[in-house]
Amino acid sequence: MFSNYLVIKVKSIKYNTMKTKVFLFTLSFLITINNNLIADSPLTSTDISKAYKAKIIKKATLCNGNINNNQILKFLSEKKNNIELKIAVINEIGWDINGKNNSEIYFNYLKELNDFSSLDDFLNNADAETLICYAYIKSMDDYFHVDEAISIAQVAKKRSNNSCCIHMICSLIEAQKAQDIDWCTVYSIMDDVRKNKSLKKDIKPEAVEIIFNYIDLYKDYCK
Repeated sequence: MFSNYLVIKVKSIKYNTMKTKVFLFTLSFLITINNNLIADSPLTSTDISKAYKAKIIKKATLCNGNINNNQILKFLSEKKNNIELKIAVINEIGWDINGKNNSEIYFNYLKELNDFSSLDDFLNNADAETLICYAYIKSMDDYFHVDEAISIAQVAKKRSNNSCCIHMICSLIEAQKAQDIDWCTVYSIMDDVRKNKSLKKDIKPEAVEIIFNYIDLYKDYCK
């Protein structure tokens, strides 16, 4: 009788162990799927930096997602550098599902460099390129909450002198917000920029193609 009890107990342990393994595997699978869904968004699925081969992009890669690098900060702050390359650098630095504080680091650098007294002073006096860089970094810091980044990007757009690059990034941040509301709007916001012939073409066609390889997936929701 005792030996029979042991057999039953061993079988029960094996069965429970198998159930546990199945449960853990299923849980792991669901977490992976969920993380992929969370990562699948206008800001996180448009790898603009892949369109650029400049050395500064490689340096951004080595930063491991941290903007706190004097060479990177200096590059982003110098007016002589093209806005599309600045955007590519920010894109390469990237995002993290757990959030970042790169916008704070960038703002503190700009504040010291340009003697901005406050965030309001910065918003009132910074040029369009600096504002869109800040807005893009801020949106990548926390792509679940982009309202403030949108407001700043819209100011940049108004000051941009019809820069396609700035309009494109502003709309990309707006599309991030729209993803929670209406998927057709994600597409139409971006498509409006693509169709706008009055904008200055200051972003590589390859970068635009990368953006719309993802954004065009939303077109079917406009039917």
